[in-house]
Amino acid sequence: MAAGGLGALLTGCGTDPTAPRQGPLPEPRNPVTWPVYSDNKPIANGLPHEAYGALSIYTWPGRVGQRCLDDFSKAHRCEVRPTTFTTITEALSRLIRGHDRFDVFMGVPTSLIGLLVAQSLIQPLNHTYIPNITQAWPMFTDPYYDSHWQYTVPYTVYTTGIAWRKDLVNADPYALMNGWSFPWAAGGEGTTMILNDYRASISLGLLKDGVRDLGTADPLLIDNAAQTLTDLSGRVGLRISNATSALIASGRSWVHHAWSGQAVAAVRLLPHGVPAEAIGYWFPPAGDGPVANDTNTVLRGAKNPVLAHLFLNFMLERANVMHNIAATGYAQPLTWVTPSRLVSHGILPPALTSAAVPSTFFDRGLKQFEIPVAADELWQQAWRGIIRAARRHPILT
Repeated sequence: MAAGGLGALLTGCGTDPTAPRQGPLPEPRNPVTWPVYSDNKPIANGLPHEAYGALSIYTWPGRVGQRCLDDFSKAHRCEVRPTTFTTITEALSRLIRGHDRFDVFMGVPTSLIGLLVAQSLIQPLNHTYIPNITQAWPMFTDPYYDSHWQYTVPYTVYTTGIAWRKDLVNADPYALMNGWSFPWAAGGEGTTMILNDYRASISLGLLKDGVRDLGTADPLLIDNAAQTLTDLSGRVGLRISNATSALIASGRSWVHHAWSGQAVAAVRLLPHGVPAEAIGYWFPPAGDGPVANDTNTVLRGAKNPVLAHLFLNFMLERANVMHNIAATGYAQPLTWVTPSRLVSHGILPPALTSAAVPSTFFDRGLKQFEIPVAADELWQQAWRGIIRAARRHPILT
């Protein structure tokens, strides 16, 4: 599915009215208020929740804590049934086919909101059921990618950097002039991995080349970044995986292109006797690297739309957020949940404060915006070439 990419999903085929369409391209300078269609309106006020129902959640592996699911189940007298996907392309393909009736779609990248709205895959939110939005960072009550948060609530915030095993690698990215070159310099033959995410991983190649535009449509820059990653594959036998936490913790990966939450989560998986200090996470100390947030949404075909709204609200409550960060490693953008509080509560190891995500990073960080369909296909073609180069090595999930 990663090789197939989003290009076909974005362009559709022929004149099929159900084929995916692309709307405006949101950016901070060009915020977008998505339309609310007459056949897809918010649910009414004051509805009772679907007691004794079964809330169906579609999410990434390891991105929601079991305690949160259990506590919500008890509080609302319902079952909670999570189903997971390993890449966002897999998730979109399944939703577009329409054979499943999930209630909540969790961990949605902001760059995909336009596609989901255009295809009416998600429904607009009734804000009266989600009062805990007041706990979120103010920037997320009117975000550029979904003005007035009509379809989304913020979920996780994260940076994209490099995790490594300090006890296994005799190198330090902080000692390099360009820390993004660490996978090329660390010498981790057979143990170097990149994320199974075409935008994130090609961006690694761009940053290694000194390019900061992570949405470029320049074919030369994209091809150069792909060649940079292909060269890395030739050096170290590159592998591709999103199972970062388990691979770093077990020592099967010594150097792994990673999301910050994965580095934090890896600490809980370390074998007995291996200290938390064995895991390092590099991200530019000034915060000028890739920074992003994912969102939670209610799917249009939800069987339990009121429960779904209540779940979105539940996942914005202070206590639940702290439990969830402790379980997943991923920070959430509540004003009360500061990096120092996460350290003092024993949730963020002091050795991994580089994986913290302060709100100031969203001012100076590099963001992954939605890109035009033609540019997306260039990225997809480049990604297919990278996968071919890594084909002789196991491609993990």
